[in-house]
Amino acid sequence: MWRKLTAIEVSATAICAALYAAGCYLTAYITSPWGFGQFRPAVIIPGVFAIVFGPWPAAIGAAIGTLIADSVKHGTLYIPSLTAAVPGNFIGFFMLGKLLQGRFTWRRFVLVSSAMLVIANALVAFLYILTKCALGVLVLPPEGIVVISLGLTIWWYATMLPFMLFATPPLLKAVSAAAPSLVPEDVRTASLAREDKLLFTLALVVPGLVFTCLGLLLAFTPLGTWLFPGKLAASALEPTRVLLIASGGGLLALGLVFGAWARFWARG
Repeated sequence: MWRKLTAIEVSATAICAALYAAGCYLTAYITSPWGFGQFRPAVIIPGVFAIVFGPWPAAIGAAIGTLIADSVKHGTLYIPSLTAAVPGNFIGFFMLGKLLQGRFTWRRFVLVSSAMLVIANALVAFLYILTKCALGVLVLPPEGIVVISLGLTIWWYATMLPFMLFATPPLLKAVSAAAPSLVPEDVRTASLAREDKLLFTLALVVPGLVFTCLGLLLAFTPLGTWLFPGKLAASALEPTRVLLIASGGGLLALGLVFGAWARFWARG
């Protein structure tokens, strides 16, 4: 699986790592409702590198960049980042670059990006919580590990997806204009069709509806007490339902606004 990187790929890896580390650190102190798990719009950086330069520079750059940012924030080599964020970022952006390499379309981008964010964030979330428990920082029952890991996955997915979907197209357009020789032909020539815009809308509206409905069920039905028994209810139920309703509502609103704009643009 491993191979020798070209000079361009080595340079791209270093630039990706540096930019991602800086981007991650800028929002490192904005956390999830549980007080950990960072707000990270900087995922667009390795996302663009994955599309332009392929899986290896993006995956290695993202893994190094996240470790640097987390370690600078904590003032030492941050073990949860090493055991969770590093493998999660590597696998996620390698997956994105590999599945889009040589066959880029905006439709494929939406589907692959959405799947990648679910898989990579779930991996990071579970490994992060397990590491925290192993280090004695968190003391949670098995159901608590599952619930908070799922909550972190939803938090990251809901806060990263809009940036991936809306910031990537203009960034790719800018890179294509500035350095067309670096950008693969299938990326340069890809155009947003009406069907692609509908898929962008659905990628936001569908998870938005799911998250909002789950949050409302936790708030207004006995489902919350069934899923969060005993002490878990006090520590996790309220943040989870607030997160679900807020993130779901945000995705739903963004999707509806984008859908309305796309229809207006098509008529014009």
